[in-house]
Amino acid sequence: MKLLMLRSFWSGSSNLDEWIQQTLRDGFDGLEGPIPKTSEQRCKLREKLNEHRLVYVAEATTGVDGDATKDWWIPRREFTIQNHLDDLRWSVEHAVQLGAMFVSTMCGYDGWSWQQNVEFFGKALALEKEAGIAISFETHRSRSLFNPWITRDLLLEFPSMKLTCDFSHWCVVCERLIDTEWDVLELCAQRALHIHCRVGYAQHAQVSDPRAPEYTQALEAHEKWWDLIWRNQAQQCMSETTMTPEFLHDGYMQTLPFSQVPVANLGEIVCWMTQRQRQRFAKQYG
Repeated sequence: MKLLMLRSFWSGSSNLDEWIQQTLRDGFDGLEGPIPKTSEQRCKLREKLNEHRLVYVAEATTGVDGDATKDWWIPRREFTIQNHLDDLRWSVEHAVQLGAMFVSTMCGYDGWSWQQNVEFFGKALALEKEAGIAISFETHRSRSLFNPWITRDLLLEFPSMKLTCDFSHWCVVCERLIDTEWDVLELCAQRALHIHCRVGYAQHAQVSDPRAPEYTQALEAHEKWWDLIWRNQAQQCMSETTMTPEFLHDGYMQTLPFSQVPVANLGEIVCWMTQRQRQRFAKQYG
C-alpha cells in the first residue's frame, strides 16, 4: 500500500500556479480542493495536473450560498435535499472530467431528521453508482456526519458508504478525545477512503501547533485512529491511501488578540505533519 500526501487548497495560495509550485516544492503527491467554477479554470487545472503528474481529490461543498463572503461553507437551513444533491451532482460530473481520484464532500445538514438523512445519502449513493466515481463523505461539524453516533447509524444503514475521516471535528462536538467511542472508530476505519490529518482537542478542531509538548496526547490519539484506518485499508488490499494535512487559517489557526497575528507558522506545520506521517507509514508498511 502506498501513501499519497495531498496539499489542501485551503493551506496554500488561491492562485493556481502558486499553489502548484508550493505543492511541488514541498514534495506533495497531489492536490485536494474545490473544483473551479469556469470551464477555462478547469481546463487549466487539468493541464497542470497532467503536466506535473499530480493526483487530484475534488472537494464538494453542498447546500451553501456561493455568493456569500462570510461563513460561506455553512449549509443554509432553507436549502432542500434536492439543492444539496444538485450541488453534489455538479461536483461529481466535473470531477470526472478533471480525472479526479474521487470526490470528498462536506454535505448534508446537522439539523436534518433521520428520514431526511436517509433520503439524501440514499440518493447520493445512487449518484455515485451512476457517475462511476467514488464519493467520500466527510465527518464535519454543521454537516450530517457531525457526530460519531449519527455517522455510525448511517454507515450501518448504507453498507457501501465511504468516509473522509476528519476526527478533529468530533473532538470538539464531543468535547473530548474520542477513544471512548472505539467501536464507532473501528466501523469508520472499515469504511475510510481518505484522511484529513488535522489534530483537534476538546475545545477546538485544530491545536495551535501539533509539535508543542502540551498537545502530545491529542497528536498521539489521532495517530492511533489513523493507524486503525491504515490497518483496515491494508487488510482490504488497497493499493493506495490518501491523506491531507488540512491545517488552516480562517479561524482554525489561533491568533493573538487585537493584532490577529497567527501564533504558529501554518506552512511549517503542514510540511512537518506531512513528513511525520510519511515516516510513520514507512515504518509500518515499507
